[in-house]
Amino acid sequence: MQSEIRKRLIEAFTNAGDEYLSGQFLAEIAGCSRTAIWKHIEELRKEGFVFEAVKKKGYKIIQAPENVTADEISFGLKTDFIGRAIHYEEEVDSTQKIAHRLATEGAVEGTVIVAEEQLSGRGRLDRKWHSPKYSGIWMSIILRPNLPMQKAPQLTLVTAVAVVQAIEEVTGLLPQIKWPNDILISGKKVTGILTEMQADADRINAIIVGIGINVNQKQDDFPEEIQQIATSLAAESGQNMSRARLMQAVFARLERLYQTYLKEGFFPIKLLWESYALSIGKEIIARTVTGDIYGKALGITEDGVLNIQQANGEIVQVYSADIFINE
Repeated sequence: MQSEIRKRLIEAFTNAGDEYLSGQFLAEIAGCSRTAIWKHIEELRKEGFVFEAVKKKGYKIIQAPENVTADEISFGLKTDFIGRAIHYEEEVDSTQKIAHRLATEGAVEGTVIVAEEQLSGRGRLDRKWHSPKYSGIWMSIILRPNLPMQKAPQLTLVTAVAVVQAIEEVTGLLPQIKWPNDILISGKKVTGILTEMQADADRINAIIVGIGINVNQKQDDFPEEIQQIATSLAAESGQNMSRARLMQAVFARLERLYQTYLKEGFFPIKLLWESYALSIGKEIIARTVTGDIYGKALGITEDGVLNIQQANGEIVQVYSADIFINE
C-alpha cells in the first residue's frame, strides 16, 4: 500500500500545479524531516518522476512516469474518495480476489486494487480475460453503497457509463455499451466490467467492481481466437495512451455518477446508459441459458433489466444473456 507520507507529498505536488514546493514546506505537511523528504523524492525519481530542483525555491514535478504505480495514479487525481487508497501489485491471479479480501478486512470505500498483469483474470460467467503486462488497465474498486441487495446490478450500468465517458474524454473515441457489461469500439470489445457483492442476509457490505480495459495492445497481441472480436484504445486511435490518466478519468466520472445515483436514483443513469447503448432500437438475439430470444431491444428497466419486444408484440424481460445484433 502507498505510505501516508508519500500520499501527502503527491497530493501537495498535485495541488501546487506549476509552483515550486520547498523542502521545509513538504516536511511540515508530511510530518517528517527534510532528510526524509529528500529520500522520498529519490524514491519517486526511481519510479520515473522527473523533478526540477531550484535552490531557495524547492521542488517541482515536470514529468510523471507512464506506468500505473500508486504514486503515478495519485499525481493529478481529482476525486474525494475513489482512488485515494490504492493497492498496487506487479502480478496477481486476479484483482477481484484481492479486493474481496481487503473489503472483508474493512478497506475504505473507494479503495482501488490495480495490477500490471493478471494471471487468472476473468469476466462474466467465469470467462477468461486476457490481461497481459504493461498494456492495459486491470483493476477492482471497492464500493460500500447503502442499498437494498436487488439494486446491486445497477452499479454495473453506472460503471459502464463512467468508463465510456472517461474513454471519450481521454481519447476522443466513441465507445458504445453492449448490455449488460461490455464496452465496444467499432463493434469490437475494449472493456469488460464485472460486479460482485459481499452481503449479509439483509444488507450489502461491499460491491467489488472489476474493470478491464485494453489500452495499448497491438491487434496481434491478442490471442488468435479473439483477434476478430477484441480491440484496444491504441489500435483504434493509432496512438498509445497514458493508462494512469485514463484511470484518473474513470475514477472521477465514476465518483460523480455514483453520487448522482445514490442521491437521485437510477433514472438519470438509465437515460445516459441508453444514449450509449449499442442495441437499443435494433433487432437482436438474446442468448440465454434457456434458449434464444429474438426481437427488438426497447431499453432497460429501472432495475437494469433488458426489455425485448418479440414479433408478436409481447415484451420479454431478460436478466442475463449474451446479445447479438440480428443483421
